[in-house]
Amino acid sequence: MRFSVIGAGGWGSAFARVIANCGHNVILWARDPVNASAIDRLRENRRYLPGVILPQNNLRITASLEEATDSEILVLAVPSFAVGEVVEKIAVLLGSVGRKIFINLAKGLDRSSGKRLSAVIGEKTNPKAVFILSGPSHAEEVGRDMPTAVVLAGENIALGKEIQASLSTPRFRIYLSDDIKGVEYCSTIKNIIAIATGVTDGLGYGDNSRGAVITRGLAEMVRFGRVFDVQEETLFGLSGLGDLVTTCTSKHSRNRRVGYQIGQGEPITEILNQMEMVAEGVHATEIIHRLTVREGIEMPITKAVHHLLYEKGDPLTTLGALMTRPLKRE
Repeated sequence: MRFSVIGAGGWGSAFARVIANCGHNVILWARDPVNASAIDRLRENRRYLPGVILPQNNLRITASLEEATDSEILVLAVPSFAVGEVVEKIAVLLGSVGRKIFINLAKGLDRSSGKRLSAVIGEKTNPKAVFILSGPSHAEEVGRDMPTAVVLAGENIALGKEIQASLSTPRFRIYLSDDIKGVEYCSTIKNIIAIATGVTDGLGYGDNSRGAVITRGLAEMVRFGRVFDVQEETLFGLSGLGDLVTTCTSKHSRNRRVGYQIGQGEPITEILNQMEMVAEGVHATEIIHRLTVREGIEMPITKAVHHLLYEKGDPLTTLGALMTRPLKRE
C-alpha cells in the first residue's frame, strides 16, 4: 500500500512515521514549502513534533499537493475546519484519475455545515472508502513509540482489516469498528468536556472536581449518543471513554489547556491567538451546542462551555451554576 499524509502537524508527522516504520512508502505533505524543506533536511518536525526523528528511506516530504495525491491511500491530518477546503483541492487534482481511500485523523465536525467529516469527504471526492482513525493518541507519545491503541472506523470492514493488519505494531494497536458516525461524534464531544476539566483545574479545584466533570461529561456523551444512534461499544470504547479520560487529564491536551487558561482568567481571544496548534473543542462546542438545542438533549456541561467561549461567561459563576442545578438521580 502507498500512503500520503496530508498535513505535517504533530499528529500527521507522528502517523507518517508509524506508516513508514511498518515498511510502507509514504509521502508527508506540508502546506508551507519552507516547512517542508526544513523537515526534509532535518528529518525532524521541530515546529510541531520536536525530538522525533523521521525515517530516511521510505518517507518523502513535499509541498506539492498534486504529488501527494498520487498515493492509493490519503490520510487527512489537517484540523477539522480545513478538511472541506483540502478535499475540494484534492478532488480537483484527482479529476477522473481514480477513486481514493481516505483515512481522516481530525476530531471534529465541519464548522460551516455541522456535518460529519466523513460525509464531507464522501460528498466532495467520490471516494473508494472513508475511514476515521481515533482514540487516545497524542502525537508526542505515538512519535516516541509509547504503546497506543486506536480505533479505525468505516463501512468497508474487509478493506479496514487490510489497513488494520498493515499498520498495527506491538506499539500501535488498531481495533476495527463499523460505527463511523459514533466514533466521529464521540471524538468531537470529548474535546468539549476536556475544556471543562481544564477550567476546574485553572480555578484551582482538585481531583474530585475533575472526576465529576469527566463522569458527568460521559453521561452527556451517552445521552447524545442515544439520540444519534451511537453504538454502546463506541461510547465506552477507545474513541469514547478512552479518549475522554486521556484528553481530560493529559499535559499534552490542547483543549484542557484552553480550559485551564480560561479558569485562570485569560480572555479566549488571547488564548487562541497564542496557540501554535488548533484546539478542536472550541469549534466543536459551537456545533454540538447547536445540535443539542435542536434535538432537545440535556447537556449542561456543554452548555456551560459554550457560555464561557461564546457568551463571555465568568468561570467561577458558570461552574457554580453547574453545581447548584436541581438535584436528581444519577
